[in-house]
Amino acid sequence: MEPPFSHPPARLTLTLTPALRALRLCLHLLMAGLLVLAAVRAHSTAGTVLAAVTGAVYAAGAWLPSVRRSQRAAAGWLAVLALCWLALLWATPEALWLAFPLYFLQLHLLPVRWSLPAVALTAGAAILSYVGHGAALNPGVFIGPLLGAAVAVATVLGYQALYRESERRRRLIEELITTRAELAAAERHAGTLAERERLAREIHDTLAQGLSSIQLLLRAAERALPEGSPAAGHIDRARQAAQDNLAEARRFVRALTPPDLEHGSLAAALERLCEPGAGPRARFSVSGTPVELPTPYEVALLRIAQSALGNTVRHAGAARAEITLSFMEDSVALDVVDDGRGFDPEGTGPSGDGGGFGLPAMRSRAESLGGTFTVESAPGQGTAVAVTLPLPLPQNDGGRS
Repeated sequence: MEPPFSHPPARLTLTLTPALRALRLCLHLLMAGLLVLAAVRAHSTAGTVLAAVTGAVYAAGAWLPSVRRSQRAAAGWLAVLALCWLALLWATPEALWLAFPLYFLQLHLLPVRWSLPAVALTAGAAILSYVGHGAALNPGVFIGPLLGAAVAVATVLGYQALYRESERRRRLIEELITTRAELAAAERHAGTLAERERLAREIHDTLAQGLSSIQLLLRAAERALPEGSPAAGHIDRARQAAQDNLAEARRFVRALTPPDLEHGSLAAALERLCEPGAGPRARFSVSGTPVELPTPYEVALLRIAQSALGNTVRHAGAARAEITLSFMEDSVALDVVDDGRGFDPEGTGPSGDGGGFGLPAMRSRAESLGGTFTVESAPGQGTAVAVTLPLPLPQNDGGRS
């Protein structure tokens, strides 16, 4: 049996600190000392035997695992211990001092709705036994047991309140540590993806475009050569080397493409964003005739859609959201609309707390590709995010660059 300071009221196991172990030991010693006092002051064989039986019952409860694990077993053990104490109380008035440790046991092992009446009955039995043994009535007869009961109730209930508060703080600290670890992992992952995108964009915009231009110039030079020129073979080999390196550059760009785009089209990746989850019901639709887009366009549109939908989940409190990808004659547009609480675009941003970093990031992505980015929203009227990118001019090298 563990004392009231050993684990929480819900009977959950708690690692004992040295202070709590000392309190448990003190309770055992207090019970043993009071039993010895009752046996010595009983001046009768019956009192001595009852004190020994009460001590044996208490010791059994202290060592039986079922008393610590089962509330039903603990209640049964407490009932037997109380009966032994009442018998000892009948034999000697000195047993009334045992009421104080019994208060703690009852408050610890029983639910509050049962422990408080049990404490009151124990205090009443102590007072009645004192009177029954012929002691003169005085205020101390009532004040002593009742004051002891009040101290025990205040101590145990106060401890339970402190324990609940410490457990709440412990859980908050654990959640904070977990969240910090997840945030660090997410930041590392986001940094990796951002670097992959940057490298893909740099390779596409510099190396791949340069090789494509070299290939076009070599074709023009080849057409300008006179028939049978000895330089024709060198130009053809140079053009073939440029074509091979252009294909290699494209493979690098594809390898650095975000995982969402590795095994499908932009439309498929956007549709996966709308799969049922913790956020609002989202729907995806395509307007116009889809055309193949350069990798930087697909990456930018996918990231803008992810960021806009993330804002909807975190800040908007929306029930529905809709993502539309529109292919027009000379441009491609992405619209993300929700029916959430909305915000003032000229204010602090959708979070309302001075944040709103996502909107400038989305705008920067769109403008880096020569596109436009607009946000339409008002408090209580939802939010609409729209980005339009001009379609690149067709290339003459027969492939996607």
